[in-house]
Amino acid sequence: MKNLIYVLLLTVFFSCGNDKVVLLPEINHSEITEILDVSPGYLFYDETKTDSVELNRKNLISTTNWLINVDKRLTLKQVFPHIKYLQDKKANSSHKKEGVKNYFTCNDISNKNLGFIDFTNVAYVTDAKGYIKDLKTAHANIVILNQKNIRIITSNNNVLQTTKATLVETIKDLFQLEETLLYLEFYDSLSFQDYITIKALMTKLNLENIEISNHEIIFN
Repeated sequence: MKNLIYVLLLTVFFSCGNDKVVLLPEINHSEITEILDVSPGYLFYDETKTDSVELNRKNLISTTNWLINVDKRLTLKQVFPHIKYLQDKKANSSHKKEGVKNYFTCNDISNKNLGFIDFTNVAYVTDAKGYIKDLKTAHANIVILNQKNIRIITSNNNVLQTTKATLVETIKDLFQLEETLLYLEFYDSLSFQDYITIKALMTKLNLENIEISNHEIIFN
């Protein structure tokens, strides 16, 4: 399986045409390191285009797990219209297969290999005003402006300032005794690298009383 993973790494960097490179986002550790039955798609950073982004989806097969390789230099504003398009395309395919998933591909620097983040069931919300939150005993909004400026807004409207370095421990300290649903809100000027960094951190919570909503708000 490791041979397959190294082949995928080469594919990300060399198989998509003349001098086209995807700089994958880096994470310190991935819970998912092996995926079978895959097909790749690419979002390139392209300085020659007005919006600096190019989607290549010609190798995506709806009956497989999708590995979406996104250049870490792109912003969320550039990326997520394409991600939503791909999600809808797969969901509405007449050939889709039960159980196949969608993953973002990352460089797992702890293992010096590829890692993957599952986004199959994530629903990206851009109209926050029209969004009705789920009912829960308590909830909190985590607003990510950048990795050094993160706000946690509790259900009683207390606002705490934190950073990437202290985010996980702050959440654990705040909500260790109550059932809590966390909503993630991302500023759309964030780089895809910043987004993936926060997503990877959230996998470290592992607390039964804390749930992360599958609805993520992208705001400007």
